[in-house]
Amino acid sequence: MPLTLKPATNLTGVITVPGDKSLSHRAVMFASLAKEKSRISDWLPAGDCWATVEAMRALGAQIDVLSQDETGAELVIHGVGLQGLKSPDKPINCRGSGTTMRLLAGIVAGLPLDVTLTGHEGLCRRPMQRVARPLRLMGADVQTRDGRPPMRIRGGKLSGIDYEMPIASGQIKSAILLAGLFAEGETVVRQPGPARDHTERLLQAQGVSLASIGKGAIRLSPPQQPLRPLTLAIPGDFSSAAFPLIAALLVPNSHLKIESINVNSTRTGLLDVLQKMGAKITLSNPREAAGEPLADLEVQSSALRGVEVQGDTVVRMIDEFPIFAVAATQAQERTIVRDAAELRVKETDRIKATVNELRKMGAHLIPHPDGFEVHGPTPLKGAVVDSDGDHRLAMALSVAGLIAKGKTTVKNAGVIGDSYPGFTTMLKEIGAEVSE
Repeated sequence: MPLTLKPATNLTGVITVPGDKSLSHRAVMFASLAKEKSRISDWLPAGDCWATVEAMRALGAQIDVLSQDETGAELVIHGVGLQGLKSPDKPINCRGSGTTMRLLAGIVAGLPLDVTLTGHEGLCRRPMQRVARPLRLMGADVQTRDGRPPMRIRGGKLSGIDYEMPIASGQIKSAILLAGLFAEGETVVRQPGPARDHTERLLQAQGVSLASIGKGAIRLSPPQQPLRPLTLAIPGDFSSAAFPLIAALLVPNSHLKIESINVNSTRTGLLDVLQKMGAKITLSNPREAAGEPLADLEVQSSALRGVEVQGDTVVRMIDEFPIFAVAATQAQERTIVRDAAELRVKETDRIKATVNELRKMGAHLIPHPDGFEVHGPTPLKGAVVDSDGDHRLAMALSVAGLIAKGKTTVKNAGVIGDSYPGFTTMLKEIGAEVSE
């Protein structure tokens, strides 16, 4: 499905964005491991998250959908307890969701099950050795195809480990901690830098003993009691908010308010970088929900200047680089991204794809092995571009179309439904001219 966009004159309004994708995945998995009924509202009804629902159903959890539209869903999850999952009848299709595959690997590794995890072609190109290795060290039998999916996991009796992660990754950390729920003895994970901490926050809400023991290390003690059920409303996803946020920064005469956004510091590297670039973004109404910090974001059109992004900041904005590259095309002088080689093993090679597609629109980008540089400001021109099967690139190119001269067509835009099913509706609500 292609999207066609025309230049926008201004973007205004008060909006919300769909529920946090990372939390939506975890809420379904963790509630399935509780012993009683959980209720999840404002859950993200996107393709990747449905893959997690289908996976947990295949493993024996009962998940009822009480209501659903493109903005959110309400689920009731009847947990089966830590020992209640069963082997599925066939391989579990994780579709394109790396989160589903990696976190599920940690869960099934601790149980006497024989489970094969697979997915579509893009997911089967992504590295899984980084998850398989620590699970093997804990005692699971994990087989991959040259370090990539499909993954066959024969779980069973695990032992806790003290594991130093080679890279900062919320998914790898989560897989190890989830396996630690079933292990004999404590599990310690040592992080080289900041990574998403949604797993720790939710597990603690369920009664699991987790402690920070300094220098990025986390210790988990296996629970002696059933996990508590969850009752929570999923806050808005900062990664989804990044698209209208940057659109409003770049389109002249724009003023936008985005309400109820998860501003967990492990997720807001982009916010810090944009403010350093001169973006007029303010946070208001700070509060907490689902154990996560929330705020409303207000943004106005702004003149931006180039920056360098590297180190720990990269991990804190790892999903936002396609849309960040669009912002950088309009910034004065050069923007450089380093230490971001992980982008080459996302849904696609995001460095290569982002550079190639924005070049079609006239942007001046130079790829590097671990990042890219952008020379701006550059007027963009409408063009026919392609998502390359990457939902975040599809949305970034759509935003680029709002500031380009002439019509822009984004091919293969249907993948946007993997994370933001109401994206086109949102753009129209704030004043963009979009057709499907």
